[in-house]
Amino acid sequence: MIRVAAMDCGTNSLRLLVADVDAGTGVLRDVERRMEIVRLGEGVDRTGRIAPGAMARTLAATERYAKVCADLGVQRIRYVATSATRDADNRAEFVAGVQGLLGVPPEVVSGDEEARLSFDGATRGLPGGHPAPYLVVDIGGGSTEFVLGEPGTVLAARSVDIGCVRLTERYSGPDRDRTGAADAPAGSGAVAPELAGAEAAVLADVDAALARAAESVDLSRAATLIGLAGSVTTITAHALGLPRYDSAAIHGSVLPVAEAVAACTDLAAMGREERLALPDLLPGRADVIGAGALRVAGGDRAGGR
Repeated sequence: MIRVAAMDCGTNSLRLLVADVDAGTGVLRDVERRMEIVRLGEGVDRTGRIAPGAMARTLAATERYAKVCADLGVQRIRYVATSATRDADNRAEFVAGVQGLLGVPPEVVSGDEEARLSFDGATRGLPGGHPAPYLVVDIGGGSTEFVLGEPGTVLAARSVDIGCVRLTERYSGPDRDRTGAADAPAGSGAVAPELAGAEAAVLADVDAALARAAESVDLSRAATLIGLAGSVTTITAHALGLPRYDSAAIHGSVLPVAEAVAACTDLAAMGREERLALPDLLPGRADVIGAGALRVAGGDRAGGR
């Protein structure tokens, strides 16, 4: 038995899993799970650089995780950084900061590698009864990965630069890019107040991303759709009407498309204060879930893909 730690540093959140691994079977037993909203990707879409405050927040969280690992006697650590880090001109500074805290360098993975890791994580413990091929869709803060595959085999994958933080920053606030902004298309059903006037532009970005993904991944072959990451779990929690955010209740749950879209529409239409009052919403999601919900609902609007 060996005790390991994995840290997943995305555009919006930093996650930690400490687990004991049976060397013979490869079976994991969870010891500790943590998640912090660090918003490493704040401003990266606009500036191409990790902002000083974002870097400081993320390194501070990494230091806290390093202490947890030391206290729990972790023997091996893997730290994976994704969209925000690979897009940033000053990623070398961040990489050096992480290595100084953990003693191991972070792996800044490509979009294709991120897609394959997402597929492996999502399908390894999938219960029986779900027909293949699987389409795994990992909607992150900075990018979204589409991966089509069968048990143990990736058939096709594509990462596109579209995520809830990237869309929120691009189309909200006084300095947003309003190119193509217009009223939301009839029937879209979702109007995020922070994106008011830009819904058509957001959905155009979503459609373009789906088209790019479809160039590499035959989305129509999917027999089972598996959603990952904070936007998906937040929407699922809302659709289930949970009295509080409960990862155990969310993980592995199955939603009809109509219920998922209804939850997206409801979340997108709420103001920030209404979202903050929801018992099932994790801190740090209120300002970006509107774009995340439009991203999910937009996929359905764009031909049911």
